[in-house]
Amino acid sequence: MSKFKQLYKPLLDNVQWETPLSLAIEGTEFGHWLLEPDSLSRRLQRHCDEFTVSLIEQKKIDSTMLSADERELIGDVDCLLRKVVLMGDGQPWVFARTLIPLSTLTGQESDLEQLGEMPLGFRVFTDSSARRDALEVANTGTQEQPLWARRSRLWINNKPLLVAELFLAQAPVYSKERQC
Repeated sequence: MSKFKQLYKPLLDNVQWETPLSLAIEGTEFGHWLLEPDSLSRRLQRHCDEFTVSLIEQKKIDSTMLSADERELIGDVDCLLRKVVLMGDGQPWVFARTLIPLSTLTGQESDLEQLGEMPLGFRVFTDSSARRDALEVANTGTQEQPLWARRSRLWINNKPLLVAELFLAQAPVYSKERQC
């Protein structure tokens, strides 16, 4: 799984995030995937027989490891860094990188550190306080072979998390027969 870190982490690190409006993705074949307000994991699960998560890395990082725009979205705070690959029927569909401020990992949310190979969306979106904002998107591929990504801030009990998701080539977002 380290190949995912080597191949896809640099794409997320160097992406130029833009607003969905500036890229005019609403109403496109793939726009509804990128604009999904609820759990992406639940949506992906509907497109396969077996949905799994592979935990690539999870560690605590110092606030100095955050980019300026990440600090702007979640604060100048130490975080738990979580990297996973979401897979459908054994195919890698999404590479995800989550930053969870250590201050978010308190109270009811302390269990976020123990997710292991459980999808983050399954936990976050079962809470009635969950919401998404600050949604940004980017195409990290080419016009012929797009690789779409999105980044958004999630809130649970008014505590932030920052999730960046890269939709890999096998993801249903690119398959016309899997659109729904």
